Amino acid sequence: MDSIINQITEWLKEMLVSGIMSNLSGMFDSVNQQVADVASEVGTAPANFSPGVFALIQNISESVILPIAGMILTFIVCYELIQLIIDHNNLANFETFIFFKWIFKTFLAVMLISNTFNITMAVFDVAQSVVNRSAGIVSGSTAVSSDMLTSLEETLETMEIGPLIGVFIQSLIVQVTMYALSVAIFVIVYGRMVEIYLMTSLAPIPFATFGNREQSQIGQNYLRSLIALGFQGFLIIICVGIYAVLVQSVSVTDDIISSLWGVMGYTVLLVFALFKTGSISKSVFNAH
Repeated sequence: MDSIINQITEWLKEMLVSGIMSNLSGMFDSVNQQVADVASEVGTAPANFSPGVFALIQNISESVILPIAGMILTFIVCYELIQLIIDHNNLANFETFIFFKWIFKTFLAVMLISNTFNITMAVFDVAQSVVNRSAGIVSGSTAVSSDMLTSLEETLETMEIGPLIGVFIQSLIVQVTMYALSVAIFVIVYGRMVEIYLMTSLAPIPFATFGNREQSQIGQNYLRSLIALGFQGFLIIICVGIYAVLVQSVSVTDDIISSLWGVMGYTVLLVFALFKTGSISKSVFNAH
């Protein structure tokens, strides 16, 4: 009878250890893949991220938004001319220079909205250069090594059935949570690029406001927002680098549960920090 009970006990232990190892070996794969892709994704220019989407956005912007920007610019140019005339006492104090000034400002405004995409892409090219040079801070892999898994398995085999059941249930909970966190990382990284495309699609309208001193605040804030979006990628790289260092500092000891929840805690911290990168970047560049 004792022999049968021992066999059943060993069978349950083997099944639980196998289930726990299966959970652990695949637990961080999804998050690790997302983290590994972050550097390459945020370091990709909008034109190269999805050429098809970029071409669509550019076509819509130039065919739909640009005419609206042209009408706005026409209104601003006319308003600017009227303002110049009023400021000089209805041309009583006539100066030829004011017309040359008005023509030059109009020329610059037309050139701005005509080359909107070139200017916006130049902003992101500068930001992407910074991001690509900083990508080297992400050193090493955050994946669980085979040696660590072997050590874990040896520790699990020395445990009783009761603690093993607890470890199995908690590893299952942590695994599901890690999958959810990997989705959150995906949404943050790709959501930034979607936001860039949305901002770029409306670029001609704020660029049309640069021709007037009062209305130019719209264009200036838009330009600051573009720069903030570009440098948000730099902050994302910094977050991933910090995460990689923190995860590598977690040592798997006899307290397996503590190690598991520690890694998951760092991943939650990573997601929280990634969510904050947008607001931090806008705060630095005074964009709203």
